[in-house]
Amino acid sequence: MTITLSDTLSKGYLKLDPKTNPEIKIYVCGVTVYDFSHVGHARVFIVFDVLRRLLIKKGFKVKYVQNFTDIDDKIINKAKESGVSYKEVSENFIKAYLEDSDALNLLRADLYPRATEHIADMVEFIQGLLNKGHAYLSTDGIYYDVSSFKEYGKLSKIKKEELIAGARIEANENKRNPLDFALWKFYDQEPYFETVFGKGRPGWHIECSTMIRKNLGETIDIHGGGEDLIFPHHENEIAQSEGLNEKPLAKIWMHVGLVKFGKEKMSKSLHNVIYIRDFLRNYGPNTLRVFALSSHYRSQLEFSEEKIKEAVESWKAIEDAEYSLLQPFNINYDTDVSDIINEIDLAIKDLENDLDTPAALNRMLRASKKINQMWASLKISKEISEKLKPFQDLFNLFGFRLKEVSASERENIEKLIVQRNKLREEKKFKDADEIRKSLLGFNIKLIDTPQGTFWRKVEVL
Repeated sequence: MTITLSDTLSKGYLKLDPKTNPEIKIYVCGVTVYDFSHVGHARVFIVFDVLRRLLIKKGFKVKYVQNFTDIDDKIINKAKESGVSYKEVSENFIKAYLEDSDALNLLRADLYPRATEHIADMVEFIQGLLNKGHAYLSTDGIYYDVSSFKEYGKLSKIKKEELIAGARIEANENKRNPLDFALWKFYDQEPYFETVFGKGRPGWHIECSTMIRKNLGETIDIHGGGEDLIFPHHENEIAQSEGLNEKPLAKIWMHVGLVKFGKEKMSKSLHNVIYIRDFLRNYGPNTLRVFALSSHYRSQLEFSEEKIKEAVESWKAIEDAEYSLLQPFNINYDTDVSDIINEIDLAIKDLENDLDTPAALNRMLRASKKINQMWASLKISKEISEKLKPFQDLFNLFGFRLKEVSASERENIEKLIVQRNKLREEKKFKDADEIRKSLLGFNIKLIDTPQGTFWRKVEVL
């Protein structure tokens, strides 16, 4: 029943058991909403979606929070370029993110807190840091005094001296030390928030610390995000939260490897991003899930045509297997399928072992190919389909979802199939093939068998 996860902080493996720790609180750093989300973002959220599904399956009660950074220089600059308010920019891209999220079949978060909804909470948090001597007032804002937190660098495993030597930090005479970071910045020009500190806007790091404390408490079970957030974002969160609360911020720190183009990470600043919605238009959500999960979450993942082609072919096999179980033949056939069940059981164990999705996917592929061979041989009966329900459970655990078909679409497809079969009986094969080709244009694949013609709406032909 236990699930083992790697912890970035301790560099060890920690176990979660629903008997001793039945409720799991998870916070995953969300997107800054100034543009559409890309495949690198998708990988992070897909990984945590599968983790969440696994935890729920294993009997944990999960509270999952994922924030939106809805006030930021990038958002403000985008608003100026577009001639609209920063609120309009953030609202538009929050809407776009949720559309992408739903298209990917990501479970909605229990809560999507926004930075702008927590300004008063941030002010209270910052005041607490000032009172404890972890922060100081300067001419252009309020800064965190890194020298006041002895364990600074414990997450990234970099000493302060090395951080200072290697830091690419612009000189700022308002800071006591190069590594000190802004908790609150003073601004006279809008947008700003009127507070006891004066007009200004919050620093990025204080937003997440505050939203965690407000919505999940002082210590959470799992804190996650991309590996590029380890330093400085998560390191600074630890300094803030543990400096104020004097408790560990998170029991487990999980970081997902970057998606890379060659040697470069996928990044909007590098202009090498593939937006989620563009990928979905070309390949579909399940292919993106397979791609994102094809490498262990802690490893970096290269975006290449070869990798995408592999993901497409893998998804086709899994998709066919799911359809095969949903379309059993009207036959009396029963046989031992323990080898397939064993693959599925082992796939679950792979997921329980630090979310080893590539190993689990490989087992699912082996099971899929066996199921497809059985269906091609007319050996999938209702009894077999029922026995292989664990495959469908694993399918759902990975967050896969078949293409939806409306009632009217279904009716039209089945009318065309009847028409095609009639033409075939009349030996008008050319006309019958035209119907097949027209259905292919809507990703409808026809399969002729001795038990009739079956159809499947597929993601990629």
